[in-house]
Amino acid sequence: MMIRSTRLPKQIICWLFAVALIMCASTPLPAQWEEGKDVPYVPTPQKTVEMMLSLAGVKSGDLVIDLGCGDGRIVVTAAQKFGARGRGVDFNPERIREAEENARKAGVTDRVQFVQGDFFEADIREATVVTLYLLPDVNLKLRPKLLKELKVGARIVSHSFDMGDWQPDKEQREDYRVVRLWTVTEKAKAAYGGQ
Repeated sequence: MMIRSTRLPKQIICWLFAVALIMCASTPLPAQWEEGKDVPYVPTPQKTVEMMLSLAGVKSGDLVIDLGCGDGRIVVTAAQKFGARGRGVDFNPERIREAEENARKAGVTDRVQFVQGDFFEADIREATVVTLYLLPDVNLKLRPKLLKELKVGARIVSHSFDMGDWQPDKEQREDYRVVRLWTVTEKAKAAYGGQ
């Protein structure tokens, strides 16, 4: 069942989202609501990270940008296992420190960087892949930015949540998790880029 943000306040939806993720996970993951932000911090399980990057067809020539990168696991995995370059954006300095430490431990500091800031303001123009684990209303708020700034052929991959009426090109499910992929096209820019 999908809860639409137009019926319940965002705080309640985010709380329900975090609780549902923790209850469903085979290994409990910490959910942290950070006041004043659009989404709670809930780490993506490593198996799902690899599913996201595989579905996006990440390879060595790609620049993967993770909006709301948390501890950096998607960007680090993109560099370590797929040979890509990566950039993570997160508003929380503690998450950025964790991400930088994880990159150091993985030996990929020459291929990745982490930026503290608002993902709505992030420079994504050079990304070939953008990864998201946000909420449905946040994806919709980001959609115009993604379609305006990303080049044709760039891929967007989202853990769990959709892009409203913009249907994904591919979808992959494993257990209760779903990953969706969209490719930026001129047609998508014209149809879904404005809002």
